[in-house]
Amino acid sequence: MSEGNTSAKFILAIDQGTTGTTTILFDKKTSIVGRAYSPVKQIYPNLGWVEHDPLDIWQGTLDGVRAAVKKAGITFSQIEAIGITNQRETVVVWDKTTGQPVHNAIVWQDRRTADFCEQLKKESIAASIRAKTGLVIDPYFSGTKLRWLLEKVDGLRERAEKGEILFGTVDTWLMWKLSNGQAHVTDYSNASRTLLFDIHKLAWDADILNYFKIPANMLPQVRANSSRFAEVPAGLFADDSPAIPVCGVAGDQQAALFGQACYDPGNIKTTYGTGAFMLLNTGTEPKESKNGLLTTIAWKLNDRVEYALEGSAFIAGAAVQWLRDELHLIENAGETEQMALSVPDNGGVYLVPAFVGLGAPYWDHSARGAVFGLTRGSSRNHLARAALEGIAYQVRDVLDALKEDSGLDFAEMKVDGGAAANNFLMQFQSDILDRKIVRPQVIETTALGAAYLAGLEVGYWSSQDEIRQLWQVDRVFEPELDPTLREKYYATWKKAVKRSLEWENEDSH
Repeated sequence: MSEGNTSAKFILAIDQGTTGTTTILFDKKTSIVGRAYSPVKQIYPNLGWVEHDPLDIWQGTLDGVRAAVKKAGITFSQIEAIGITNQRETVVVWDKTTGQPVHNAIVWQDRRTADFCEQLKKESIAASIRAKTGLVIDPYFSGTKLRWLLEKVDGLRERAEKGEILFGTVDTWLMWKLSNGQAHVTDYSNASRTLLFDIHKLAWDADILNYFKIPANMLPQVRANSSRFAEVPAGLFADDSPAIPVCGVAGDQQAALFGQACYDPGNIKTTYGTGAFMLLNTGTEPKESKNGLLTTIAWKLNDRVEYALEGSAFIAGAAVQWLRDELHLIENAGETEQMALSVPDNGGVYLVPAFVGLGAPYWDHSARGAVFGLTRGSSRNHLARAALEGIAYQVRDVLDALKEDSGLDFAEMKVDGGAAANNFLMQFQSDILDRKIVRPQVIETTALGAAYLAGLEVGYWSSQDEIRQLWQVDRVFEPELDPTLREKYYATWKKAVKRSLEWENEDSH
């Protein structure tokens, strides 16, 4: 740690995720000098609905910042800048004067707008929305959630039209609170996930706003990912804390891409968090997907916009949480590695973790989780292994689609996120993809990406080239599985997925 050296400077990263807020202090060599974690309470008001309390998120962030600084044994004056990364697509709406949320945050996993999305797909504007935003029409994205709030919360649309109400994704909400209501801003990566932003013209789209009846005055100003977004006033974190600038912001997956130093077209990474998110850097050209992938903005730096293709499996680490919290098969996620290794194979058991539908390349919000192949000999170890394998199979689904859309092939894939620490999962991922899996020394790359973006703005790191030099390999996993078995396993997975699709359609009741 840095006790006794009060001249040393650090970058503070706030990683506000779906299940919790992680606050990390990095030094120049990207060593973690202080870390804190605050869980976020999950609220499930109805089947398929997921909410968070925005004030709970804010308090957890404040607590985390204070705890990380205390653990590091430094003073607030040693923080050069703050970077923020966040769960994307989650919607917060609040009163401009009081700063009070008008409703709980509607989380990206929430499916309450599914019927509206089905109706929207039949409208003439649907193709235009896809072309302008690079996104598919799905409850996942922010636009339909915001429309729902404006429709359902009494008097909200009228108040919004009068300029009394503000909208933001979680980054925007945090910067509003951190700046005492002085900054209503977001960055290009988060804006590109709202279903309201034209990723070619780099502006909020008037036609889409008009269709959703969303007043433009609710929307934040959009800035480049390394910018002076906001200033935390003196005294906010502690009596003696000075003013500190927020200088880097990116949605969690783009932040991970940046933290992995994936700066060249063809660089690819997968983050294993609540879901599994794969991003491929496609450079300055947005690539259109024919396989249900998303075209999204990676970042804007130095007046240069770079794009990515993205595929998501909504449930990855969350499948392991399900084993722990609902089935009580395990006490902690780490146990699954030994359980999976304790059996020679999955015993014919396949778990399709479609608990909130399936993302790319299926985009079926009516799919539901299913376990296939159970026999009298199936054990808890087989089920744990099937849960981990289900994550890896979903990643292969996305990689195959990415290959086809981009015309690129990849000898290796970088990985990060909590589940990337699971050696069984990483080895199986390598086996099922038939590619090298490269795990870096710092798997907190989402927070690291936000730190890098903030550090570049204040000159803490000089360039992306310097960042490339800082990136260090922890371990490389090479494929070991017999090719015949690989394809046999994957074909069985596809059969299992097929049987879980369209489960919640109108004929199923």
